Amino acid sequence: MSVSTKLTRNLVEVAMGRLPADLVIRGGKWVSVQSGEIIPDTDIAIVSGHIAYVGPDASHAIGKKTQVIETNGRFLVPGLLDAHMHVESGMVTVTEFVRAAAVRGTTGMFIDPHEIANIFGLRGVKLMVDEARKQPIHVWVQMPSCVPSAPGLETPGSSIGPREVAEAMKWKGIIGLGEMMNFRGVSMGDKKMLDEMTTTHAAGKVIGGHYASLDLGLPFHGYAAGGAEDDHEGTRLEDAVARVRQGMKVMLRYGSAWHDVAIGVKAITEKKLDSRRFILCTDDSHAETLTQDGHMDRVLSHAISEGLNPMTAIQMMTINTAEHFGLTKEMGMLAPGRWADVLLVSDLMKFTADVVIAKGQVIAEHGEWQVKLPVVKYPKWVTNSVHLKRNLTAQDFALRTRAGHGSSIEAHVIGVIENQAPTRHLREKVTVENGEVRADVKRDLAKIALVERHRATGKVTLGLVSGFNFKEKCAIGSTVAHDSHHMIVAGTDEACMAIAANELAKCGGGQIVVKDGKVIGLVELQIAGLMSNERADRVAKKAGTVLAGFRACGCALNNPNMQLSMLALMVIPELRISDKGLVDVSQFDFVPVLED
Repeated sequence: MSVSTKLTRNLVEVAMGRLPADLVIRGGKWVSVQSGEIIPDTDIAIVSGHIAYVGPDASHAIGKKTQVIETNGRFLVPGLLDAHMHVESGMVTVTEFVRAAAVRGTTGMFIDPHEIANIFGLRGVKLMVDEARKQPIHVWVQMPSCVPSAPGLETPGSSIGPREVAEAMKWKGIIGLGEMMNFRGVSMGDKKMLDEMTTTHAAGKVIGGHYASLDLGLPFHGYAAGGAEDDHEGTRLEDAVARVRQGMKVMLRYGSAWHDVAIGVKAITEKKLDSRRFILCTDDSHAETLTQDGHMDRVLSHAISEGLNPMTAIQMMTINTAEHFGLTKEMGMLAPGRWADVLLVSDLMKFTADVVIAKGQVIAEHGEWQVKLPVVKYPKWVTNSVHLKRNLTAQDFALRTRAGHGSSIEAHVIGVIENQAPTRHLREKVTVENGEVRADVKRDLAKIALVERHRATGKVTLGLVSGFNFKEKCAIGSTVAHDSHHMIVAGTDEACMAIAANELAKCGGGQIVVKDGKVIGLVELQIAGLMSNERADRVAKKAGTVLAGFRACGCALNNPNMQLSMLALMVIPELRISDKGLVDVSQFDFVPVLED
């Protein structure tokens, strides 16, 4: 008798009362996302980690050894699913992300590890897949699609192509292709991009989308024709409408820095589009957000506050997500045959998971873990990823020009937009001082540098950035710099910038704040320069020193460290910096920093 046949028999036997359940939950209000009802006085019987019975009375399934949980009238909610996210953005490992998120009610995550893929390629992805499979909750992996995200415009530490995608599609735990960020490549018929998409389609798996352009004309239609099945990059109401009409699922994200739910839900609340075509996700959640504010429970509360009724919001992070990934036979609802992922919740409007049950076992109660998490040891190659040719000096951060002293020249400047991933392409007049252009705190003009860290070439690319509003002599550095993850440093003082870069190299990567020549904030991220293997609360505390450092330097943005880390992302308009120069993403071409 196969395992599946045995499970099916056990489910039937428990449902009929001929076999005792492992666990029975009694007297709850069933949030039936499949029918859109809330049904009182409901019991759930569980065996072998799966639901066998959902109905008015499961006393027939209770035996001498059956664990019984009394709900006392609380809601029975399906475990929450995050449809699109990057574990690395939490600065913690898969295990530690699960530790922080699952106690809040997240029982399933769909992760795209393209951050570590840009550093270590396929072996980095495999590292994440192997760890994901050990978790007490469901962690599915999307195979990264764009490594590098913009070929020819940046140099990653490694690369992935159709052959690697085809290999990964055979791995257990791979659910589909990660966000197809090279939207221009797709619309222009790039063979590599199309081969990756057709390989995924042939494997019967989901193709993740990422159309970051505002152009809803032919390029958008070409991208949709390529086969992307979802998209999370829309920031306007018309973006949500257009994607649904083209057959995509709209993923509305509410992470630490990207807040797109408020606009996107209007497609449902005002335009009356079918909510089953919409999904909620986080995309990027900082460790401090996870530990202090929550994960998908935070997204749910926010979505409700923006006008969604609780049932619709819960559907958008349970059954809608499961359906999108072809997993409704396994999860996404409380129904027989599905994994027993159940939350006991007292108030849907003020959502808190009192009890979290995943795969049939109680894993958390009142925010406290009840089971052991896996212990994962990382190989040495993954903790040795920051390679500088030499110690850097202030002169490495001098932005030189051929223009004469005192002359005024035009500069192309990256403009940060708070709580959004896109940037603005600003054009500002700057004054030359002895052959250099310096930062100007009065005009909110700071320097930004991209320091190559994969091959120790010694290359430093310089530019200007506006939006951080630094007021002090300072620098902030990070080896989290999407997507190629070189070292990125922003600051008003060249000496501070050099200190920041050198200190990050010494500690193996992370994020750092230097003010007046002294380190005032630091979180070490030795795993690929992206993650720490410390507990999420410890990492959050250290990351908090970085956020406090931003404020000490005069920056009042929400999660500015995540804004900084995105300034090298070549696939989101308008202006970015790479190891090869300043890039106009709208044109997919280089522009000079200074028109001298």
